[in-house]
Amino acid sequence: MVASTAGHNAPDTVPSLTLDDIRAAQKTLSGVARTTALEGSRHLSELVGSPVHLKCENLQRTGSFKVRGAYVRIAAMTPEERARGVVAASAGNHAQGVALAASLLGVRSTVFMPVGAPLPKMAATRDYGARVRLHGQVVDETLRAAQEYAAETGAVFIHPFDHPDIVAGQGTVGLEILEQCPEVRTVVVGIGGGGLAAGLSLAVKSLRPDVRVVGVQAEGAAAYPPSLAAGRPVALESVSTMADGIMVARPGDVPFKIVGELVDEVRTVSEDALSSALLLCLERAKLVVEPAGASPVAALLSAPGSFEGPVVAVLSGGNVDPLVLQRTLRHGMAAAGRYLSLRLRLTDRPGALAALLGELSVADANVLDVSHVRTDPRLGLTEVEVEVHLETKGPQHCAEVKASLVGNGYTVIG
Repeated sequence: MVASTAGHNAPDTVPSLTLDDIRAAQKTLSGVARTTALEGSRHLSELVGSPVHLKCENLQRTGSFKVRGAYVRIAAMTPEERARGVVAASAGNHAQGVALAASLLGVRSTVFMPVGAPLPKMAATRDYGARVRLHGQVVDETLRAAQEYAAETGAVFIHPFDHPDIVAGQGTVGLEILEQCPEVRTVVVGIGGGGLAAGLSLAVKSLRPDVRVVGVQAEGAAAYPPSLAAGRPVALESVSTMADGIMVARPGDVPFKIVGELVDEVRTVSEDALSSALLLCLERAKLVVEPAGASPVAALLSAPGSFEGPVVAVLSGGNVDPLVLQRTLRHGMAAAGRYLSLRLRLTDRPGALAALLGELSVADANVLDVSHVRTDPRLGLTEVEVEVHLETKGPQHCAEVKASLVGNGYTVIG
């Protein structure tokens, strides 16, 4: 799905930003944020038909771009504000960015996280120096708790995307892209609240208005298309996606204005595309990327012929819980046709299962799991139903395995 962004503006009361703000942020971040690598992808380049480069913010300090905006925001605070400390709400990347930025600047930080936040992300946030408090089941509840804490204690609330300093810090990614790939024609970037897309597009379009900027959202958390259609930020009633880094129900006022003016289009991608993209990054680029960070690659996989190259795809983060990574990789392999589940009916006699496994071995399919059903009323007295889960080499191999079984007299029922 593609949404045009032309002609939509947020209210004039929203603070404005300029290229000078982003350049000032870049100076502030000198020696703090890494200039992350720009890696070429031969596989994606062949698919798209022109050079594709990956901007590896998954290799940034704390594992995502978030430390850029957080550091710029806290560095701009007055001594009185710093003395009161800072507070943030996040399920992961923003939490770690704020924790590290505050620690580097000698500021106390408290981070509210959902009760179900992954243990590795909680541990990393504590290790970067923050005091972690668990509250709520979803980020919206956690966000309210952090804002209440700020009102009660005087701590400065650090918003994950809806502040000019945050947007300026994230915009330094755009400056780096132009320095590293001056011939770029298209930049593809994931969008949640919009801080990264807004800052990046402002930096890029200010210097290279000919470069096309494409934003990407998960289908289950796509707040920007209806918001752009309405001309103002609109909150979704519910959001659901594996890409928790871009699972935001309402665009921020500050980034929405910039995205509406400068991002050329916003596309949505499916969960299958996200998991396939994550698998591709791991297998082909040897990069661990979280689902949100893989969203630009998902857009390239979904419509490879629609991007003018050279293309830069921003891998915005790599903080993925190992258990989530395991599930997502399985989903990605299934989406790529690398898993095959079959139900077959066999005669219930000794050696029948061994014969079936022999046929699968000849077909070069790796058996992952086997289960028997003998008590289903649909089965004949001498029948048994067998369900097998196989690892294959792709869709064509799946078809070949099925054809081989049918050709050898097996009844495949699903």
